Amino acid sequence: QVQLVESGGGLVQPGGSLRLSCAASGFTFSTYAMSWYRQAPGKERELVAGIGSFGSNTNYADSVKGRFTISRDNAKNTVYLQMNSLKPEDTAVYYCNAQRTVPILRNYWGQGTQVTVSS
Repeated sequence: QVQLVESGGGLVQPGGSLRLSCAASGFTFSTYAMSWYRQAPGKERELVAGIGSFGSNTNYADSVKGRFTISRDNAKNTVYLQMNSLKPEDTAVYYCNAQRTVPILRNYWGQGTQVTVSS
C-alpha cells in the first residue's frame, strides 16, 4: 500500500535549522512530483515547496524563499526539506504530498510531522 512517512520534526529555537524527510513506498516515486505543505493551528494548509519528478524544477512559497530547500533522492524514494533560519511563524504540522496527473490523477498525503519554533 501507499505510504508517505515524514520524520525530522521537533522543537527548535528561532534561527535554528531542521531537516525533514519523507520516505515513500507503494508507488513509483520517480514519476511523481513531490511537495511539502504545512498547516498552522486555525489556518488553511498551504504549499511550502515543490519539486518535479526529476528534481530539476522547484518552487517555493514567498515566505520561505532563501531559507528552505527541497530536494529528492529517487534512489532512496525520499524527499527532503532543509529548513534554515527558522521563525516562530514556521510553526506548523508539515505534510508530504505526492502527485501525478498522467495518465490519471493520483494524490497521496503523509500523516504529518510537527515543527515548533520557539525560544
